[in-house]
Amino acid sequence: MADSKRLYIVLISVHGLIRGQNLELGRDADTGGQTKYVVELAQVLSQHPDVERVDLFTRLVNDHKVSPDYAEPVEMLNDRARIIRINCGPRRYLRKEVLWPYLDVFADELLRHVRQSGRMPDVIHSHYADAGYVGCRVAGWLGVPLIHTGHSLGRVKRQRMLDNGSKPEAIEEQYHFKTRIEAEETTLASAAVVIASTHQEVDDQYRVYDNYSPHRMAVIPPGVDTKRFYPIKILDQPPPIFQDLSRFLNQPYKPFILCLSRPVPRKNVSALVKVYGEDRELQERANLVLILGNRTDISKMEASPRQVFGELFSLIDRYDLYGRVAYPKAHSSDDVPDLYRLAAQQQGIFINPALTEPFGLTLIEAAACGLPVLATADGGPRDILGNCDNGLLFDPLDPKDIRRALHAAFADQVQWQTWAANGLKGIETHYSWKSHVENYLAKIETLAQKSVISILSPRRTEPEIWATPASAAPPSVSTSRNRLLDLDRLLISDIDNTLIGDKDALIALMEEIAKHPGMGFGVATGRHIESTLMVLEEWGVPLPDVLITSVGSEIHYGPQLVPDTSWQQHINYRWQPQRVQQVMNNMAGIVLQPKVNQRRHKISYIVDPAAAPEIDQVLRYLRQQKLQVRGIFSHEQFLDILPLRASKGDALRYFALKWGYPLKKLLVAGDSGNDEQMLTGNTLAVVVGNHSPELEKLRDRSDIYFADGHYSWGILEALRHYNF
Repeated sequence: MADSKRLYIVLISVHGLIRGQNLELGRDADTGGQTKYVVELAQVLSQHPDVERVDLFTRLVNDHKVSPDYAEPVEMLNDRARIIRINCGPRRYLRKEVLWPYLDVFADELLRHVRQSGRMPDVIHSHYADAGYVGCRVAGWLGVPLIHTGHSLGRVKRQRMLDNGSKPEAIEEQYHFKTRIEAEETTLASAAVVIASTHQEVDDQYRVYDNYSPHRMAVIPPGVDTKRFYPIKILDQPPPIFQDLSRFLNQPYKPFILCLSRPVPRKNVSALVKVYGEDRELQERANLVLILGNRTDISKMEASPRQVFGELFSLIDRYDLYGRVAYPKAHSSDDVPDLYRLAAQQQGIFINPALTEPFGLTLIEAAACGLPVLATADGGPRDILGNCDNGLLFDPLDPKDIRRALHAAFADQVQWQTWAANGLKGIETHYSWKSHVENYLAKIETLAQKSVISILSPRRTEPEIWATPASAAPPSVSTSRNRLLDLDRLLISDIDNTLIGDKDALIALMEEIAKHPGMGFGVATGRHIESTLMVLEEWGVPLPDVLITSVGSEIHYGPQLVPDTSWQQHINYRWQPQRVQQVMNNMAGIVLQPKVNQRRHKISYIVDPAAAPEIDQVLRYLRQQKLQVRGIFSHEQFLDILPLRASKGDALRYFALKWGYPLKKLLVAGDSGNDEQMLTGNTLAVVVGNHSPELEKLRDRSDIYFADGHYSWGILEALRHYNF
């Protein structure tokens, strides 16, 4: 590939603790195989000759309870790869389930960083649902392809927990599955390619999603770092971790049943301990070694790992397993390959008893060290053992089946040797980073989608938006310099019940704006352009510098009302208006609004709540028909169907990016749930005093000002509050 075409790849992995060295794998539920995978992916991609640079974006954590490494804004992995940490929410470390309210800020900060970097990414690759939420927004604003890897899936996890007897209300409160699944559905609708680790993930797990599109999915299993994970026939001397294990074991040289995982209920370690505790013969044959992350004070851990350790210690005590089970408090990432090699030298076995396992990185690490494996008959282990033939699968819910597999592993030394040799061959053939990167880059190079925005200039230059004016514009279009090029900040307001509603307040606001020639004025409204112009004239509002209309599906620029045709092209992505109307024609209680309210990229309906299905059901049905759309429901009776990329918030960010306005130079004002996406993120925001109840959930946000004044009085109050 020519130097001019070498790739710039952006990876996003929001949660957990991510750094380049000594990853704290197993520290908690969020710092597992995903963190290891994304760091290694960044490193190996950057070493390929077709790649110019890789940036891995994650959350900056400035918390005395964790290493100061995670508060460094930039960490170089090598001369072409780095970790970039973004401020997002509180400074302290947070579990992924409570990060959702802060992801709009993460997306805006990522957009700002990309603009300042002076280089458009060729692709954005998101990891897990939270990064998917960020990735599909930023990729949408930039118009670049989105690649996504789910790692684990909310619908699958939720169903498995329900099958195990969990209460729906309890797991929703803890895991926020509704928010997670909605983010996954949107990401699947937006992604150009979804990378899965196994065929079972594509065929079974993704199939339960409305936006399941197998033709956009590719199975590319992760690789293993064979410079770290390799076999040794005889260890010259026991590794350092052996001393820690020996403190627990009466006979430390017996074979190991090695289990290495995070301390979360899904990993099902308690089932393994029960099987071992109830089988005296198994205890005589082997020691049980449990490597479950690092811990200091269990009482200060989160509820989930605290529950796991409490149950494990209770079982060890119940079965009197002291001297037979090792469960060290800490280990380093360098100890992990030593553990596999130590277990292999003693002709032990590696076991993964998880209830669900999307891939199972530890399985290929163990195999690369010559250690046979036993694993749950789910997801990744099925593919791995199918490719490597280096162990046995079992049903993790059946103790008898776990016991059967363990006895078989120690029954035949010749079989053990065959499994060990097969694993080494299988890793070389199927799970090398070299093959992973080649397949990955082949997928990227087939993506033909191109950006429609130029963001390379750090300051505003005149965008190429001049085109045929809208029907409401005067017949002649001036080519004189646009005022937007000279402004340094803008007030952008919703119209109904925000800008208008009090004549005196509106006059006072317009007079204030007129005093500041550097401040521009724009509107963002659900009204179409003709209706917008009519109501502005009726209330005596001067023509705005920018008009975002039809719920964000149209953008016009004053004074000649020139339409942004690039925005129209941008949101046309996967838009099928005729099919939308065909599907919606069959909906009871939902009828089209008058023709004047229909636009090229907006289909508007009137909803009879007594006769129509719930709006969530309507939108899900559209997804099931493979229609990637966004639904905006307002005032309990109006439903607008838009392209996936269109909304007032998306149009606002597109405008800011195109014209070079930092989001902190935009003050946005709104009053209803319609405005939520516009209000959240890095913009300065005000909710006027007469707002609708649905915005109360934003009151705790420090970056959103709730005014006492109603209508334009509230906007004036915000101008003073922000010293705008």
